[in-house]
Amino acid sequence: MHHFGTALTQAQGWLLRKNAEQIILSFDSDEAGLTAKIRALDILQNMGCDIRILQMDGAKDPDEYIIKYGNARFQSLIEKAQSVIEFKVKVLKRDLNLDSTNDKIKFLNEIAKLISKVDNTMEREIYIEKISKEYQISKEAIYAEVNKLKYANIKDEKILEKEKPIIKHKKIEKQEISEAVFKRENTILSILLMGDLNIFQIIKQNINIEDFKDDLNKKIAKKLYEEFQKGNSNINGILDTLSEEEQNHITEILADDYEIVDIEKAIDDIMQSYEKDKLNQRKYEILEQLENNIDNSQKKELEKELSNIIIRLAKIK
Repeated sequence: MHHFGTALTQAQGWLLRKNAEQIILSFDSDEAGLTAKIRALDILQNMGCDIRILQMDGAKDPDEYIIKYGNARFQSLIEKAQSVIEFKVKVLKRDLNLDSTNDKIKFLNEIAKLISKVDNTMEREIYIEKISKEYQISKEAIYAEVNKLKYANIKDEKILEKEKPIIKHKKIEKQEISEAVFKRENTILSILLMGDLNIFQIIKQNINIEDFKDDLNKKIAKKLYEEFQKGNSNINGILDTLSEEEQNHITEILADDYEIVDIEKAIDDIMQSYEKDKLNQRKYEILEQLENNIDNSQKKELEKELSNIIIRLAKIK
């Protein structure tokens, strides 16, 4: 079992969806990190995963539960696992007092918002039935609110067709790339796969597509850059359009741990390593030129540039 923590990204969700039909998430009973957990649920649900939520009392995780109460009891817990909507309704109710009219109206509105997002009519009816029974709210009231929202959504939906940009392909000479460069590129892609457009802007200003040395990484980066540039940060949608080879490589990237604690610092380190590479490359070019027979003034120019490069390299960690 892969442990993702609560900060699940869209891309990790895609990884789960690729490998499992139904995903049962076990949430410990503490309040901490509830928002992050609900965000993780949304990510997985938007991808069409069948999600169930397992809630355990008296144990912090499945291992401890099974040791304490045995496997059979754990299996029956799994069978009672709740749907995302039921779990969200339960969370909603926690902060509301249903004896107060205001809170009851708020509760009804929020429930309707959740149910109106369910496309399947049959499924919607089941939820309305369950929620109406459990929270003593009339089915008619829920239906009325849900319909109001559904009609509002239909009016709001306008689809804009965007022209597809023409992509010109360039021939690239095959060159051997070092393990460090490959890892660095994978790290950049893992940061981009978080789908944060602000971070993309920072990366884009400093790293061009042409800076990617590995062909596969370059193709993936190109696709991500193009979509992010259009303002499309729906990672799952983008990943679904990639070739199988590209998807497999992304699966490998996501399975790796890049130990990124501070994203801005990680990007900064990557930028510095790019600058270091460029300076080193120029340093070797100058050293080669200095070995040739060149006139004195040209030699002085090159030596001056070389000493500047050495100073700049010393400043980079």
